[in-house]
Amino acid sequence: MSIRVWLLALTTFVTGLAENITVGILPALSGGLHVTLGVAGQLTTIFSLGFAAAAPAAPLFAGRWPLRNVLGGALLLFALCNVAAALAPGYEVLLAARIGMAAASALTCWAATLLATRLVPAAYRGRAIGVIFMGISGSLVLGVPVGMLLAEALGWRSVFAGLAGLACVALCVTRPGLPDWRGGERIAASVYVRHLRDGRLAGAQAVSVLMIAGHFTVFAYLAPYAVRVAMVPEAWLALLFAAFGVAGVSGGYLGGWLADALGPRRAVVLTPLLYLSSLLALPWCASTPWAFVPAMMVWGGLSWMISPVVQSYLAAAGPATLQAGLSLNLSAMHLGVGLGTAAGGLVVTYASLSSVPWTGAALAAVAVMCAATAAWSTNPGRGAEDAAVVRK
Repeated sequence: MSIRVWLLALTTFVTGLAENITVGILPALSGGLHVTLGVAGQLTTIFSLGFAAAAPAAPLFAGRWPLRNVLGGALLLFALCNVAAALAPGYEVLLAARIGMAAASALTCWAATLLATRLVPAAYRGRAIGVIFMGISGSLVLGVPVGMLLAEALGWRSVFAGLAGLACVALCVTRPGLPDWRGGERIAASVYVRHLRDGRLAGAQAVSVLMIAGHFTVFAYLAPYAVRVAMVPEAWLALLFAAFGVAGVSGGYLGGWLADALGPRRAVVLTPLLYLSSLLALPWCASTPWAFVPAMMVWGGLSWMISPVVQSYLAAAGPATLQAGLSLNLSAMHLGVGLGTAAGGLVVTYASLSSVPWTGAALAAVAVMCAATAAWSTNPGRGAEDAAVVRK
């Protein structure tokens, strides 16, 4: 795998850190900004919503520019927004800075993924996308502890200053080695509608939404589930999440490898099936921590396999709408985060904590049906034929 692909993964890791990094420093943000914990918590929500809104807009506004310039500009914007956050005099400025971070992160993920698919032969495309998603999954797992450590040592403003510094480092080491390739396409807004009218492609997008929703239904409440249901000692929680992080990062690469080894069409069906099986196994393994921890790691790894698998499928099945498909899929991931977190909250409130994996499994079962639609639809639509793409 080209070293440039791994450097691209560094950019998605750095910008992805911003999404969850405020979760662990909510008390410090609340006290420092003189707002309630609930209001401070919206800094994470606004990032996810901003990312979901910005991702589909990336090809519309940046498709004509050289991709390395898009990536460099996104990293620079990310750094500046974090400087603004570090210096923010109040909550409103920090909220605006978070929206800017989200837009920059969406641009970075779009440009890095598109570049990765072009830097390797077609036979290695899945693995290249998998490497990019190793950066994303690693950032989502490590963002919380990194933020907590920095805030405890130097205060919450140092968290954003540190992100700005990391973005500058990523910009300096990544951009010079990238080819001067343009996005190559100017996309009409109607291409998104035509992409989603294709039964296969819409089914694949739904797989991402539902599987990630199933994941976050459980992940958002993993700590209390592990302690109260699986009887994992509280002292183990740090190691538990470290193990989960290793599994998640590994899953990103394994998903890309599977797409290359079996072909995206088979992989997009097999991955949700394996994921559903892992979720169904969690309650049965909750009787003892020694069974629950390895079952949780398998589930965590499989949950992060789906994004590179789906993106490989979109690249192969809808090449004429590739840019729109990749950006929509990045948006779908964040919609899944919101859906899953909300579903888990409702289950915990109105049912029981032990019901959370079953809810996630129900969402995963629907994802399996959507995967079947993606793999075997006989009515692919006209998305690849009239994609409304104007060559520059």
